[in-house]
Amino acid sequence: MSLEKSTMIEDVMKLLIEYGPEKFRESLELLYNQAMQIERSEVLRAHPYERTEARRGHANGFKPKRFNSSVGTLALQIPQVRGDVSFYPGSLERGTRSEKALKCALAEMYIQGVSTRKVREITEALCGLSVSSSQVSRVTRELDESLSAFRDRELDDPYPYVYLDARYEKTRHNGRVIDSAVLIAIGVNKRTGLREVLGISTELSEAEVHWRHFLEHLQKRGLKGVDLFISDDHSGLKAARLAVYSHIPWQRCQFHFQQNAQAYAPAKNMRKELADAVKAIFNTDSKEEACTKTETVCKTYADKAPAFCDWLQDHIDEALTVYDFPKSHRRRIRTSNGLERLNQEIKRRTRVARLFPNQESCLRLITAILVEQHETWISGRIYLNFDIDECEAKNNAMPFYRKNVA
Repeated sequence: MSLEKSTMIEDVMKLLIEYGPEKFRESLELLYNQAMQIERSEVLRAHPYERTEARRGHANGFKPKRFNSSVGTLALQIPQVRGDVSFYPGSLERGTRSEKALKCALAEMYIQGVSTRKVREITEALCGLSVSSSQVSRVTRELDESLSAFRDRELDDPYPYVYLDARYEKTRHNGRVIDSAVLIAIGVNKRTGLREVLGISTELSEAEVHWRHFLEHLQKRGLKGVDLFISDDHSGLKAARLAVYSHIPWQRCQFHFQQNAQAYAPAKNMRKELADAVKAIFNTDSKEEACTKTETVCKTYADKAPAFCDWLQDHIDEALTVYDFPKSHRRRIRTSNGLERLNQEIKRRTRVARLFPNQESCLRLITAILVEQHETWISGRIYLNFDIDECEAKNNAMPFYRKNVA
């Protein structure tokens, strides 16, 4: 045993013998500090002030650090080095991982809508440590950085199918409570066949200017290879899409289209009947059959529901774009139901908060939820298979298979 190690143990033993358990924290500080100096000497391959050809770098003093442990807060002196060598004590590296785990737990509690006061109570009960509001705020800032990086990441792969939707959350804005629009985009990656969350934004409304800003941000991040947008009938989105992606076709969600049809029923007892009539159109095998079925439905209800027939003839084409794409893909791209299920999960989590103090806190929570979903999707099953027989592509004359995906 080296003299350095022997002296350290003797000093610790003296403290414990003279003062007993009440000096245990000081004893632990001494052990940590001495152990870290020994570890530094081993990394440098030389003791302090020792001249040797094997030396790698030099000692460079100490940096104070307060370290939370099960016996209280320890005042430690972290050995520093200079030269072509990096060093951080292995004993504290384990503590660093624990600290990161605690930060993740705090962040998750925040995401779940737990108040700062409750976070402090929980950490005191679990860890015996008091976590201040400022510490929780620091964790929140770190969380914001990672969430912002996710929202602004480059989109390198082509995404043939992109689903767009909006939902509303109550937030405070200029002293008033308003319904802020949360705009969401998910896409299917052509290279992997997996779904991904592409974009999230909180805006004052679904007006064209806000949708346009959202789509332009996706464009700047590299969104390419889009062959079809799928969404409900949002007027602001429709105008913004034509302005930013005018050459990309649009599939109106067939599920919502069926629901919209019920608004044109002349009597309440006819709502389901009209929705079923529209559903029968969508269950046909080709666009030609769908058009023929539409004519039949309009003739059937020309007298009983003329407003419905006029609306159907004016808008049915928006819901039939899906027929221009591979038959094996149609079930996945004819509706935006995947986004609806995602919205249900968001609602389940956001109803804890009920009212967000600002748009930033709303964006933080929803982004965190979507990051979780994104990670589940990219590590799960393939959503769509793009390795389809070329004959099917040629027979359908699909824009999806154009060579230029940019």
